[in-house]
Amino acid sequence: MKLQKIKLPFSVKKPILALGSQTKNTLCFARDTCAYLSPVYQNLSTPKDFLRFEKIVKYFLKKNPQIIAYDLHPEYQSTKYAQQLSVISYKRSAIQHHHAHITSCMLENELKNQKIIGVAFDGTGLGTDNTLWGAEFLSCDYKNFKRNAHLKEVHLLGQDRAILEPWRLTAIWLYQAYKTKFLNLGINFVKGIERNKWQVLKKMYLSGFNSPLASSMGRLFDAVASLVLVKYKVDFEAELALELEKIAAGYLSLRQADKPSVISYNFKIAKNKNTYILDPLPMFKEIVTDLKVKKPKEEIAYRFHLTVSQMVNKICLILRKETKINKVVLSGGVFQNKLLLSLSLDLLYKEGFKVFTHKNFPCNDSSISLGQVAIANFRS
Repeated sequence: MKLQKIKLPFSVKKPILALGSQTKNTLCFARDTCAYLSPVYQNLSTPKDFLRFEKIVKYFLKKNPQIIAYDLHPEYQSTKYAQQLSVISYKRSAIQHHHAHITSCMLENELKNQKIIGVAFDGTGLGTDNTLWGAEFLSCDYKNFKRNAHLKEVHLLGQDRAILEPWRLTAIWLYQAYKTKFLNLGINFVKGIERNKWQVLKKMYLSGFNSPLASSMGRLFDAVASLVLVKYKVDFEAELALELEKIAAGYLSLRQADKPSVISYNFKIAKNKNTYILDPLPMFKEIVTDLKVKKPKEEIAYRFHLTVSQMVNKICLILRKETKINKVVLSGGVFQNKLLLSLSLDLLYKEGFKVFTHKNFPCNDSSISLGQVAIANFRS
């Protein structure tokens, strides 16, 4: 078993064992000023990975941790395992998924316990309000966080089926934009929708049956990719998002020097109590317009990436004005998208932000246990 030793930017008060997430799982044991990170276990739902996970948990428990940190989500195998451990032997600490994403990046960049603006984009993670989060803007330090802004929620029709059949997400966004008239838009995506299946999904949406809400950037990428690429099913999560990134990156090389600069699509920013909501409906309408006039899908894909980077930039500008915080941390699996990361960094740097990203550790869930260690330590 190969463990990665990590020098911490703080001293751990009590030995901590963090059990990580459900997929791309790692465990992290921390004592004094060092942490030890396990190999990655791709999916704890598979017996092979869970047995490996269980074996290394038992190994780390022999190191006498006093705190067990784990994800908020009650259905994660790592969470279930933590909760069945003896409460007499350990203090348990439940950690919000996106806060852990941000603190893992803070730790990697050796930041002290200070307030930063954290941007966490991924598929989904359970929020403190018991809904699914995935496009989050937090003001936080190692101990606490406040959710300042997020993407407008979309219904995951059929829950996990919406990940494997991303056309469901696209159909809901278009239904919200055009109501039933979206079926008459005449674009290729709509032509390929089976009307009887849509009627079933519409009933699910209107009733709320088996359709949890999620403010997920990963699912927004899925919806736009399904619309632009005219693909309805995938074999694995983020398959279409990867393809969309590829053609968007290719657009830069296709552009001619004399063509005007590409601008982002429009989106709305609304405020609900003390939280800003990013609404992409205007973007979907403009993408439909581009599809109708046969704009190259490479250009549409690039404009979408630019739009998401503008979402990052504009919300960070608003939060800097309100909080006086100038440091921004970017984390979460969506930032594995090199084009999105590059565009976001360009905009933030131009506005004078000091930005921190992952360099030595992945920005996906394999760094979650690192973030859990940091939060559990400062809450102990």
